[in-house]
Amino acid sequence: MFTVYILKTTSNTLYTGITTNLAKRLKEHQERSGRGAKYTRAFGAEKIMYVEEYATRSEALKREHQIKKLTRDKKEQLCRK
Repeated sequence: MFTVYILKTTSNTLYTGITTNLAKRLKEHQERSGRGAKYTRAFGAEKIMYVEEYATRSEALKREHQIKKLTRDKKEQLCRK
């Protein structure tokens, strides 16, 4: 199972990513370790705001790309659902 997620950073920005282990990935982002994304190492990670699950990596990557193209307002609307 692949998870697409939107993460709120400590600087109040939104980061979108995919993973197969959400708890582990959030911990990597929060620790600002070498395993976390370069973006979250710079801005920190506060909490997961939104999650969708997909059976295949291909589906998850396509959805991640769609979400990344959204405006901040649209991403915030998605998070409120």
